[in-house]
Amino acid sequence: MLWSCLHFPDLSLQLLLRASPADQALVVHGGGNRPQILSCNPSARSTGIAAGMSLSAAIALCPDLQARPRDAGAEHRALGRIAGWAGQFTPVVSIDAPDAVLLEIEGSLALFGGLPAMQLRLSQDLAELGYAAAIATAPTPGAARLLARAGISRAVTKSAQLPDVLHDLPLTLLAQPEDTLRALALMGVRSVGACLDLPREGVARRFGQGLLDELDRALGRLPDPRTPYCPPAHYRARLPLPAPVHETGPLLFAAQRLIVELSGHLRARGSGLTRLKLILQHEERAPTIVQIGFSSPTRDPQRIARLLRERLARVELPERVEAIQFDSEETRPLASRNLSLFPEEMLPDEERSSIVDHLRARLGEDAVHGIACRDDHRPEQAWRACEPGAAQPAATRARRPLWLLDPPRRLRERDDSPQLEGPLVLHGGPERIEGGWWDGGDVARDYFVASDAQGRQLWIYRERQGQRGWYLQGVFG
Repeated sequence: MLWSCLHFPDLSLQLLLRASPADQALVVHGGGNRPQILSCNPSARSTGIAAGMSLSAAIALCPDLQARPRDAGAEHRALGRIAGWAGQFTPVVSIDAPDAVLLEIEGSLALFGGLPAMQLRLSQDLAELGYAAAIATAPTPGAARLLARAGISRAVTKSAQLPDVLHDLPLTLLAQPEDTLRALALMGVRSVGACLDLPREGVARRFGQGLLDELDRALGRLPDPRTPYCPPAHYRARLPLPAPVHETGPLLFAAQRLIVELSGHLRARGSGLTRLKLILQHEERAPTIVQIGFSSPTRDPQRIARLLRERLARVELPERVEAIQFDSEETRPLASRNLSLFPEEMLPDEERSSIVDHLRARLGEDAVHGIACRDDHRPEQAWRACEPGAAQPAATRARRPLWLLDPPRRLRERDDSPQLEGPLVLHGGPERIEGGWWDGGDVARDYFVASDAQGRQLWIYRERQGQRGWYLQGVFG
């Protein structure tokens, strides 16, 4: 087996910077009566602020400092969404709280072009999500975890290399009680190798068997089962903004982070999105809800982003936006595409669906629809609006024009012959249509194919009841 560990240093700070890179000094602090700085961005470090400093001292150095308390719950939820996104690379994903995710990747290497290519892909895709992670690979999850937490982005593929690779790593990376690590440090034992050189019986008697078991699992001497992460059926994510936003344009940067995350979640589940709800949360008003529908299931982040951009362009914000939230309201199974020797960027059906979605996002859901035939001889009743692409072929083979006038246009007459900028010449007919008595729209007409002086072919009829006369109802292409 081969495991990759994605370790996210300063995860609490990364969550704040995902929505927008803050130029102002920003720190994350802990709780208590005398909160201390846990992490800070480059702007804060440039003023002399460092981790471990008290919050009051940091404010004294930078009066305009933005300070945010650590949100452990938000970090845990973020790890869950990262694990759900990582399911597109491997079906075996596990959360290693509080700041890492483990992936068993050996079975996926051939699919992604080998280990170096897969590690590069993971790093690039995480950057699109707005995260910076140390990625380490090893034959055991414990070894990968230790390397990643040490900030060593390295790939070790053989178990025999693990004792040498882990030898110089500090013991503080182990998940052991602080009292144990402090006692070992007082003894001069500060590295994994130094701990392994101690007599095992004495270590177990003084510090417990748990220390040796953790080291043995990292070296592959003991099994190290990990609880697999099972992502939820529907994706839901909330992203706070570092500063309130008064226009919809800046929201696209933050939304793009969630779109990439959503796309990975859908790909891991083998499904596509058909309806997405975007919630724009305000401070003092009810949230603004933006609904986005897709005519066919999709997990293409570019397609989702295009429709979101069109919909946001039509939204008027009643108040500044404090946070955005995505809810995948409806998903459907979506099989992978069978690529040809020369694959196209978009298949015809996908291209049609993309155009329909684009028009609906710009014009509204009810402004774009298809036309389906209906079993009725009356031309104005022989069609109905339907979902684009759902129309069935017409049952009748009679010649009909594609362009019908609504309502039909009354024609002038001369010697009982129809006129339209001159006399019309009748070529075919009559075709008599009588019906509609069952719904109160009964008609009695004789239809003809005619042509005018310019050679245009027209579809006209003579009304046999009510307002008798000649009428133009359609034009042939």
